[in-house]
Amino acid sequence: MKPNLNKRAFTLGALGGALALAGFLSACTTQPTVSEPVPAELPPPAPREFRAAWVSTVANIDWPSKPGLPAAVQQQEALAILDRALALNLNAIVLQVRPAADAIYPSKIEPWTEYLTGAQGKPPVPMYDPLAFWVKEAHARGLELHAWFNPYRARHDNARSPAAPNHITNTNPSAVKRYGKFMWMDPGEEAASKQTMDVILDVVRRYDIDGVHIDDYFYPYPIEAPDVAGNAQALDGKPTAKAELDFPDGPAWERYLLGGGKLDRASWRRDNVNRLIEAMYKGIHREKSWVRFGISPFGLGRPDRRPPGIAGFSQYDKLYADAELWLEKGWLDYFTPQLYWPVRQTAQSYPVLLDYWIAQNPLGRHMWPGLFTSRIGAPAPTVNYEPQEIVEQIALTRQRPRAGGHVHFSMVALSQNRKGISDQLRANIYQGQALVPATPWLKSEGPGTPLVAATRGKDGIALRLKAGKATARYAVWARHGGQWRFTVVPAARVDWTVPDDARLGPAEQVVVSAIDRLGNEGARVHAWRKPS
Repeated sequence: MKPNLNKRAFTLGALGGALALAGFLSACTTQPTVSEPVPAELPPPAPREFRAAWVSTVANIDWPSKPGLPAAVQQQEALAILDRALALNLNAIVLQVRPAADAIYPSKIEPWTEYLTGAQGKPPVPMYDPLAFWVKEAHARGLELHAWFNPYRARHDNARSPAAPNHITNTNPSAVKRYGKFMWMDPGEEAASKQTMDVILDVVRRYDIDGVHIDDYFYPYPIEAPDVAGNAQALDGKPTAKAELDFPDGPAWERYLLGGGKLDRASWRRDNVNRLIEAMYKGIHREKSWVRFGISPFGLGRPDRRPPGIAGFSQYDKLYADAELWLEKGWLDYFTPQLYWPVRQTAQSYPVLLDYWIAQNPLGRHMWPGLFTSRIGAPAPTVNYEPQEIVEQIALTRQRPRAGGHVHFSMVALSQNRKGISDQLRANIYQGQALVPATPWLKSEGPGTPLVAATRGKDGIALRLKAGKATARYAVWARHGGQWRFTVVPAARVDWTVPDDARLGPAEQVVVSAIDRLGNEGARVHAWRKPS
């Protein structure tokens, strides 16, 4: 079916836009080519795929490489990660900003995390704001920055320093319970949920983030009596015959019953989590409509709904996470189930689980599964992936129109190029850039039309760009030898050169459009056509 060219005519808008362009071009030293009528051949739709990686700060998994580094070294490491992501044609970073009721940014609510400086409550030296730095540098590269929060974890016995005076274990100890080696914010305590909400909304208000992201830690993974960590067992699908320690939320449960509560204890626990999820979704969008909310739960769904042959840990019964309900209610903008098993592991098959979650998504929220890329080159006895496992999982995801991207856990595997995974991704999977899929259910007026001037330079077409309203980045198409090439340009750029192609020659056409914070594309401007 041919496109309706009348509906897709390139335009500079009304007379006001034309006058503004005239003033903009008057500063050019050479006569540019500006917008023209619709060319005979239109560029294709922009490629769309969410391509992201988690950057963990807890235990210094990804960043910084160790605590106590000077601020300049921390920044250098952050830039290396962002540059690596850009070189791989990723388009988003999911940065852990709250590892354990602490912060990688200056906060009046919670202390500095020890993973920055080695001592909880101690700021970086010299002082700077790491989150502001990450946001600025990500956006300068055209990358999205999603702030990742752990909603309930408060403390681990492996912490290297004492809890700071303003840590919740000191300021509100009744809201925190010991569970094995962990201190855990009790989801049944209103003060715990309020602090998590206050922390998240504080970041949404103060920082220009693109998304809020929470992980799979709701109620803690169960541990055996006396104390064996349960999340590794859950991931490996190994059942336990030993008794599990129940989470010690007796005071909150008793208050609920005395107040006339009618739910059984498991349903009450799920309701505690559900109410926080709903409040997060609504609260984030009240503050900023364009900030998307994403959740990355454990990858196995409710036992009573699973496809035949799927078995293993139940987050519904053990973490009290009703992920299917969140999708049904639309309390999130993107869903990133942690599908951390091989394609051919029958009881937890990657494609079967992906299809399951797609089927649980009646409102069509973004489905961007999490991949366990860090299993490449992992030490025994952990399951050790070959790069082909991740390549195949991405290919299977792309075969499903209702799954529009994926997230790698974690960036360290890509930075280290384990077994050549980054080389393979860049050469075969991410050969060109892609825009993040649009989020049409969130309110947006759409981007304005950019003002573009183009001149023929020595090595390519030099563009002068002036953003219209609500522009986060530009989409640029260039046609060389009849082939269209696509590039994403950060909105902060004023000058951009479309280079000549060594094989196909100079650009014959250049087309530019604006993209807003939610991925919506504005009107396309025909910026250059090779003189006939």
